Amino acid sequence: MAEVDFGGGKDVCLQYLLDTRVGEYMIVHVGFAIQRLDEQSALETLATIARMGLLAEEFDGGPGPSARDARTEGVNR
Repeated sequence: MAEVDFGGGKDVCLQYLLDTRVGEYMIVHVGFAIQRLDEQSALETLATIARMGLLAEEFDGGPGPSARDARTEGVNR
């Protein structure tokens, strides 16, 4: 398990990505890290999600941050 920074700390299971390191980007689904991304791909994905208006839903329906503000850059074991 790790705490991942995505607009606030969230606990994420790393069972599928055991060699994850601090600073890496990943796709997380229902609390599981399922795929590692390079920074450019991660930021492009977040920008697409933001354009679709889905980041606000992720953050309890409140105003969603920009894709750059919501990057998943911190993994703390």
